[in-house]
Amino acid sequence: MPELAEVEYFRKRWDSGLGQRVREIALHGEKRIFRGSDPAEIERTLRGATLRSSETHGKQMLFRFSKNAWLGLHLGMTGKLRVEPAGFEPGRHDHLVLFQRKQALVFADARMFGRVRFHHGKSAPAWWAKLPPAVTSPQFTTARLREIFLRRRTAPLKALLLAQDVFPGVGNWMADEILWQARLDPRISAAQLDAKQTREVWRAARMVCRVALKTIGVDWSDPPGDWLMLQRWKKGGRCPRDGKLLQRATIAGRTTAWCPNCQPSHRKTG
Repeated sequence: MPELAEVEYFRKRWDSGLGQRVREIALHGEKRIFRGSDPAEIERTLRGATLRSSETHGKQMLFRFSKNAWLGLHLGMTGKLRVEPAGFEPGRHDHLVLFQRKQALVFADARMFGRVRFHHGKSAPAWWAKLPPAVTSPQFTTARLREIFLRRRTAPLKALLLAQDVFPGVGNWMADEILWQARLDPRISAAQLDAKQTREVWRAARMVCRVALKTIGVDWSDPPGDWLMLQRWKKGGRCPRDGKLLQRATIAGRTTAWCPNCQPSHRKTG
């Protein structure tokens, strides 16, 4: 499933449409990705509207148009944004296509786990305004993290890092990377962390998100070569620090990789 940086990369695919008017729309309004939205309203409002700006927040995208129109997109597992020539004929998986004069902005989703949301009004929609603080934002503080860890003290660290109301945009590989950078075993609970370790999770999370956005989020390039990410996908992958064979298990329903030497399971010492 696309994570924070991949979502940012795909958002930028539609940058070429900024400042241009939507001339026509094609959509598969009966599909489940439009759940909770009115496809007829989307089509009626966006026709003739100009794409003004866009942004991401975690795994969510928001596209702002003239006519007080706000289009929210979630990629799900297989969603992608791309740009096609203006004469493009939509395929069966191209569920939303915005035709402009020189091009077509396409949202495709083969498995339809993604979602299209729509809002018509002067202010940003509530489902966007109420999203939790981004990991890279000033509002994502160690104090906030300590409070959440206290409330969810029995949860494994890996599960907490996957919680979108805590770490928006962080998915499976990023969670493993954060824990490897912080030298913490993914199986230990929040209750086992001391103040220093909690701060290490905070620091590593912000660093991993920032670097991912500057690499994958810009041009799909790899993060640094000494990161766990480049080894965790490999059969027989080894720790970039000490060369130890990575250990693997299913935690919080996701395949997890870590170094048993760099990330020992131990209780807090104070």
